[in-house]
Formats: sequence, C-alpha cells, structure tokens
Amino acid sequence: MGEPGFAAADSWECDLGPSRIIFARGALERLGEAVRRAGGRRVLVVTDRGVRRAGHLDAAADSLLRAHAEVVVHDAVEESPTTRHVEETAAVARREQVDAFVALGGGSAMDCAKGANFLVTNGGRMEDYWGTGKATRPMLPAVGVPTTAGTGSEAQSYALIAQAGSGRKMACGDRKAMFRAVLLDPRLPATAPRAVTAAAGIDAVAHAVESYVTRVRNPIAQLYALEAWRLLERSFAGVLAKPADEAALGGMLLGAFLAGAAIERSMLGAAHACANPLTARWPIAHGAAVGLMLPHVVRFNAAQIGDLYERLLAAAGEPPAPGPGPREATNGAPASGPAAGPAPAERLERRLVDLRRMAGLPETLEECSIPKHRLPELAEDASRQWTAGFNPRPVATADLLALYEAAYAPA
Repeated sequence: MGEPGFAAADSWECDLGPSRIIFARGALERLGEAVRRAGGRRVLVVTDRGVRRAGHLDAAADSLLRAHAEVVVHDAVEESPTTRHVEETAAVARREQVDAFVALGGGSAMDCAKGANFLVTNGGRMEDYWGTGKATRPMLPAVGVPTTAGTGSEAQSYALIAQAGSGRKMACGDRKAMFRAVLLDPRLPATAPRAVTAAAGIDAVAHAVESYVTRVRNPIAQLYALEAWRLLERSFAGVLAKPADEAALGGMLLGAFLAGAAIERSMLGAAHACANPLTARWPIAHGAAVGLMLPHVVRFNAAQIGDLYERLLAAAGEPPAPGPGPREATNGAPASGPAAGPAPAERLERRLVDLRRMAGLPETLEECSIPKHRLPELAEDASRQWTAGFNPRPVATADLLALYEAAYAPA
C-alpha cells in the first residue's frame, strides 16, 4: 500500500467481501449514491449528538436527499451501546418502516445499527444472536461511515453489544450484517475531540497488535494486522500533534479499517478481555482501558508467540536490538552483558507505553480510581469474556488477576 500518509487528492475504491470500500476526501458526499446502489429508499441514519453537532449528519442527509432517498434520523446512540439502545433503534426502524440503515459515527453507531438490523429483520432479542451465524432471514442493506479511527466495526460482521443490567459484552455476528458499502473520508475524524481521537487511536493500535498474534491467527488476518499496525503506529503521533492533518488522518482511518478486517478473521485477546469489565463498571473509555492493559498483556504473551513481536517492530521501521536477545539465549538462561539488547516484547511494550503517554491516557488502574479490592472480581469477569479464549497464551483467572495487579500502580 506504499508509505503511510495520503495526499488530499488520493482516492480509490475496491471490494472486500460483500463491501464496497470507498476511500476519498469527500467520500461522505457519495453516501446517497452508495445507499441507492444498495437498494435503499427510506433510510434510518443511526448516529449520536456529537456527530450531529459536528455537521456530519447534515452533510449525510444532504447527500441522501440529492439521491432522492427519504431520511429518518436516530441520534440517541451512546458509548458502549447496550441491548436497550439497540431495542430503541429497532423500534424507530420498525415504526418508520425503513428499508436501509446508515451507521454514521464511531463504533457505537456501527454496532447499534447492526444490532437493530438483526432485530428488525429476524426478530427476537439481541441475546438470540450471541455468537456467529444465527440470523436465518435476509437483513436490510446498510452503509457504514466512520467518523473516528478506532473500532474498525465498519469492517466486521459483528455487533458488540452490552447486556443492559449485567454489562456483559456480547459479540453477535453474521455475514449478512456486513455493510454493503463503507465510506472512509479523512475529513470526518478531524472534528472529533482530542480525547476521543486518543482513545480510539489506541484501541485501533491494540486491535492490530492483538489480532496479529491470537491463537486462531491466519496469514490473511496477519497481512491486514501488520499493515494496520504499520499505518497506525506511524500516523498516530501526527494526528495527536495536528488534528486536522488529513494525511495522518487517512493513515489512521485506513489502519483502523484494516485492523477491523483482521479482527473479523482472527479475533482479539486478553487486553480486550481485561478492558471490558473495567468499562462496564467505571466511566473509563474503552480505548483507554485497552491501552492501559495492552503493554502488560504483551509481556505476558512474549514466550508464546515466537518472533511475531519482532515482526511488528520491523514493520514499524524499528531496527533489531544489537546482540542476541533473551529469545536467542541457550540453556534456558537469558542473554546478558553489554551486547544483549532488549527482547522484542520489551521493546514493543515500551513503544506502546510511549504511544499511550503521547495520547495522555491513564497509565494505571489506581489513576482511574479502581479500588484494589475489586481486582479479583474483575479477573473473574475477564475470564468469561469471549476474547480471553483467543489469547495466544492461555489465561486462567489467576493470570488475569496478575495482569490487573501489574497494571494497578507504577512499577
């Protein structure tokens, strides 16, 4: 894909699975065309009030109206949508008798639109679709327009929905839920608050790192994850320094999409398993929680994944450390002496900590006011998270507790 960074005039289209991907400055202006091509005539735009305030909803509606589509808006999506949000969205879709969805926003809008599509077309409750391939009827056409570079939900068939009450995250997936078109417009993330950009960006980085090494990884997933990491790692600093830098925003937006495509094929790991209970119980942004846990999980996984972390470092342009690393030592003893450089996991961990610090995100659980006596409860919950089973090194409750303890206070 060439070097990261995109000139403002860069644009391209391609097909990935059932989705038509349109990357262009001004791609949002083609929303009406994409919806009509997918067969939509009366469209429910699922979004949030922040996106409305940024003006993106007006631009989306203008494009839809120019294409002679009828527009219905539901802008009550909130972060980490629950079954309640999905049911409310589905109720609007049924009442208005829409025949297509547009998800305009971050991962929450994407997940909520997909979840509502399940209920409108197949009935029942969200819990009925927990897992994969449980929708028996066709679903309505949908188009995804991400306004943040984060979850990569626009590239996935899964809706991640929390159970109202318990807060437990349910991954509900079906190929029929894939967006018919995805519009990647580098102008849109420029309006996001810095805190949103920071948390979403770290989340995307974590997706690339975790999906690259999962227990069920495969070569196609790793191609997506490696290129995602390369783009994200090199673009993140630029976006934080200059929020309107469209070249860096383009790199982040495409990187987040590719990381989402990698998740679709190889899932995630223990960092996300640990993050979900945190966000369910305390007001911590999902990306901030993942970024807090990821360096500790990288260290935990180091012995299980061979040279994969070294490949990530190489993709980011980082030269190998001088001398033999601990992985190359003999007799089970780590290499020592001045010639021995840090192990790849240690170097990757340091880079992730640097990115997190650059983003101004929390560095410890203590900083987030998490009571230490709650860590065993969090570990029990994390052990039940769906991503825990895909971690390359098996994780038991005791391992997850050790990860939380490592993340609790400065070393």
